[in-house]
Amino acid sequence: MKQAPKHPVRLERQGNVALIVIENPPVNALGVAVRRGIAAALNAALAQEGTHAIVIAANGRTFPAGADIREFDMAPQEPSLTQLCSLVENSPKPVVAAVHGTALGGGLELAMAAHYRVAAKGARMGLPEIKLGILPGAGGTQRLPRLVGPELALDMILTGNQVSAGIAAEMGLVDHVADTDLREEAVAYARSVTEPRQTGANREHLRDGAAYMASVNARRAQVKMELGANALAPLKIVNCVEAALLLPLEAGLDVERAACEECMDSRESAGLRHAFFAERAASKFPEAADAKPAQVDRVAIVGGGLMGSGIAIAALQSGFAVTLVEQGESGVNAALERIGAYYERSVAKGRLSEAQGAAALTHLQLTNKLDTLSEADLIIEAVAEDLELKTQLLAEISALAKPEAVIATNTSYLDLDILAQATGRPTDTIGLHFFAPAEVNKLVEIGVHDAASPQAVMTGLGFAKHLGKVPVRARVHAGFGSGYIGNAILEAYRHAADIMLEDGATPSQIDGAMRSFGFRMGPYQVADMSGLDIAYARRQSKPRDPDARYVEIADKMVEQGWLGQKSGRGYYIYAEGQRQGVPNGDVLKLIAEHRAQKGITPRKFSDRDIRDRILLAMVNAGARLLGEGVAARPSDIDVVMVHGFGYPRSRGGPMMDADATTPAIIASRLSVLAPEEPKLWSAAPVLSMLAHERQKFEDLNTS
Repeated sequence: MKQAPKHPVRLERQGNVALIVIENPPVNALGVAVRRGIAAALNAALAQEGTHAIVIAANGRTFPAGADIREFDMAPQEPSLTQLCSLVENSPKPVVAAVHGTALGGGLELAMAAHYRVAAKGARMGLPEIKLGILPGAGGTQRLPRLVGPELALDMILTGNQVSAGIAAEMGLVDHVADTDLREEAVAYARSVTEPRQTGANREHLRDGAAYMASVNARRAQVKMELGANALAPLKIVNCVEAALLLPLEAGLDVERAACEECMDSRESAGLRHAFFAERAASKFPEAADAKPAQVDRVAIVGGGLMGSGIAIAALQSGFAVTLVEQGESGVNAALERIGAYYERSVAKGRLSEAQGAAALTHLQLTNKLDTLSEADLIIEAVAEDLELKTQLLAEISALAKPEAVIATNTSYLDLDILAQATGRPTDTIGLHFFAPAEVNKLVEIGVHDAASPQAVMTGLGFAKHLGKVPVRARVHAGFGSGYIGNAILEAYRHAADIMLEDGATPSQIDGAMRSFGFRMGPYQVADMSGLDIAYARRQSKPRDPDARYVEIADKMVEQGWLGQKSGRGYYIYAEGQRQGVPNGDVLKLIAEHRAQKGITPRKFSDRDIRDRILLAMVNAGARLLGEGVAARPSDIDVVMVHGFGYPRSRGGPMMDADATTPAIIASRLSVLAPEEPKLWSAAPVLSMLAHERQKFEDLNTS
C-alpha cells in the first residue's frame, strides 16, 4: 500500500519557543503546500498558551532557496507568498528566521518578513529574480531597503548576487551569526527578545529622504545608460525601491506586485525562464538509468594550447589534480606561461588570493611525457583538429591509459566514431567539446556515439557538472557529418549571412542587425576575432554538398591575407592593439567584383529581413538535428546557442523564438525571404514548434 506523502511542515516545541520546521527536499521550495503548512503552523503556535516566540527553520541542506518556479505560469493559490510574509510580519509574538544554506528569492523574503534573523556562518542570501527577468514579488523591494538602505538594496536586487552571513550582518540584514549550533542559537535568541520588530515599519534608512532619492535617481540613470530606456525589470526594480520611501508598506507591496506581474508577462522573462528550465533539462541524460559516474580524481589533458590550457585551468579551479602533456620543452614552457598568466591576472583583479593561486598550481603536473597518463581517471585529448594527428595520438593514449580510465576527445567537427575506434576501446571513449575560453565558457557538449558505454557518458557528465559547466548531450552517428549541435547551427547561421552578403547586404549591416537583435557581436565581427584562416581550413578539409550554394567571399579574403584581427585586416580594419574595427573598404570592393563575376544584381535587405533569415536558418538546422536524433529536445539546442554562441538569453534561444512565432507568420515571411533556398528557409520551424510544445507538455507532467 502506497504511503501518504510526508507533510512538508511540522510544528515542534522547545519550552516556550515554538519551532516551525520546513522539510521539502531538495531545496525546501516555497510551493503552495509549504506555504499553507507554515501558515497553519504559525496560527497553531500563536494559539498555544505559553508561546513566547516562534522560530522558522528548515531541515536538509538549506533554508527555502526560493519560490517554486513551476508555479510561475499557474493560477495563483492562496496563501500567496506575499500573504504568508504579511502573516509572519504581523505576528503578535516575535518570529525569528534561522537561516542556513542559501536563502534566495522567496526564501529571503520570508526571512525578511520575520522580526529577527539568525544565520549560520556558511549561509548565503540573495534575490536572484532579475536573472529570470522579474523582480522580488513578496516584499523584497520594500523590506530590503528598509533594512539596509537603498544603495545596498539596489546592488543586491539589480545584480542578483548573493552575500555571505558575515556581510549580511554588517549590512543589517542579519541580527546574529551563529558560531555553533544554528537551531540552538536561534531558539536562545528567540527567548532573549521581548517583542516583535516589524521590518515594514522600520524607517531608519528612510529618514533622510533627499539622500535616499539621490541614490534612486543615480541608479535609474545608470540603468538607462547601461541597459537602455526599455530595460523593463531593472527599471521596475528602481521604481519599487523608490516606492519604499514614498509609500506605506501595504501600498508599496501593491506597486511591487503589479510590477512583478508586468515583468512576468514580458517576452524577456519568458525567455529567461525558458533558459533556466532548459539548462536543467539538458543535464538529464538517458544513460543515468543504467550507470553512475566513475570517480575522477586526476585528469590528464594532452595538448597545452589555448584550449588544453583552458581546460586545465577549469579543472584546477574545481579541485582536480591535473596532468598536462605538451610536446617538447618549449610547448611545456608555453603552457606554463599561459596558465601562470591566468592566475596572475586573477590575483591582480582580486578574484583569487595569492595563496589560492599558488595552491591551485601545486595540483598541476606539466610534462612532455605521455607515460604519465597511466595515473589519470579521465584523459582529454585537446590537440589541433587534424584527423591523422588525433587518431595516432588517441591510439597512443589508449595503450598507456589504465583499463578503467575514460578517454575523451575535444574535437569540434571530426568524426567521433572514427576517433573512438582509433583508441581500440570505443566503449570507454566519448567527446567532450569545450568552448573557448574553456576556463570561462560554461558550455560542454558531450558527444555520444553508438558504442559509448553509459558509464563513460555519465563520467563525462559528472566531470562537466563538477567543473560548474552546463552539459548538453549530442548523439553522433555515421553519416551525419558535424557531430555536434553547435557547429551545425553555426554553419546554418553563417551560410544564411553569407548568402545575404553575396546578394546585396554589407558585413556591417548584417552585424548591426544581429547586435540589435541581442547578440554582443555580429557574425563577421566574430569571424574576424576567431581568425578567417581557421574557418577556411575547415571548409577546405570537408566535402561540399554539390546542391548547396557556396559563397567564396571569405575564401578570397584569406587568399588576400586578410585574416581578421590577427592580421589587422578582415571584414574590418583594426588599428594596432585595438579590437574594435572600422569597415574595410577593400572588402566591399572585393564583394562588388565577386557579385559582378557571378552576375548577381544586389538587392536591399531590411534589418528584419536579415534577422528573420538567420533565425529561420538556425531553426531549420535545429529541426534537422531533432529529426536525426542528434539533439534530444529543442531546448537543448537553445542551451547550446545561448552559452556557446551568444544567442540573447532573454530570448530563450532560436527554438523558443520559433515557438513564439505562429506558422502563418512564418509562412508569410518565407514567401518574402527567399523561396529559392528551401534548405535554409522552409516550413521546418512548424515541425520544431510541435516537437517543442509536446516536450514542454511531457516535462510539465513528469516534473
